[in-house]
Amino acid sequence: MLSATEMFKRRKMRNRAKINRSAGDRKRLSVFRSSKNIYAQIINLVDGNTVVSASSIDKELKSSLKTGADKAAAQAVGRLLALRGIEKGLHKVVFDRGGYMYHGRVKSLADAARKFGLRF
Repeated sequence: MLSATEMFKRRKMRNRAKINRSAGDRKRLSVFRSSKNIYAQIINLVDGNTVVSASSIDKELKSSLKTGADKAAAQAVGRLLALRGIEKGLHKVVFDRGGYMYHGRVKSLADAARKFGLRF
């Protein structure tokens, strides 16, 4: 039987493979959530460079958030990432949830990014 870590890695790689097959010329919006913060970045799939990033520990957000580990923080990060992405001319992305379920903080971040202009 596989451990929880191994199962997470398998889900992550399975999700990443699907994204790489179907992305085309779009960038990848990748999400990482820890127990205390949430991080998101838009990555260029061709060269692997980060184009735009946002997290709950950004100076712009940290003072206004109660904690970095709730849905409100995820919504703020999604909004900030979308605004930064639109500023750089990125409108269409592929959402990479990693090995996380599309639920809770991950879903809140995605909904906020959609609401503020990113399409995926």
